[in-house]
Amino acid sequence: MPVKRNKRFHAEVATSSLSDIMFFLLLFFLIISTLANPNVIRMTLPKSKTNEKTNKQHITLSVTEDKLYYLDKQQVAFEELEQKLLSQMDPAKDQTVIIRIPFNMQVQDLVDVLQIGVRNKLKFVIATSPK
Repeated sequence: MPVKRNKRFHAEVATSSLSDIMFFLLLFFLIISTLANPNVIRMTLPKSKTNEKTNKQHITLSVTEDKLYYLDKQQVAFEELEQKLLSQMDPAKDQTVIIRIPFNMQVQDLVDVLQIGVRNKLKFVIATSPK
């Protein structure tokens, strides 16, 4: 009497390579997310013991050591800074201007920028890094 063998086809999915792919994707997205910074201009900010984060709508004003002014990553001459800043401000929204200025700049450079806010009654905040 012949013995009947089980010759059915069993479908299998090889998942060993999928775990490798998922690991590489995880690493890729972790590295990219740490590199993604809204402000491209790198500078050393003044140190502060207390930092407060804002969740409000904000416009970033960066001043480099070469006294180049950037309004949300776009370079602006100091003479045009007030006009461009006012054109970006929306009176309906509660917006804040975040000033990113290097720690070794003169106080007069900061005061010149802050006077624009005083003249136009704008809210300015100085960005700092934790101590």
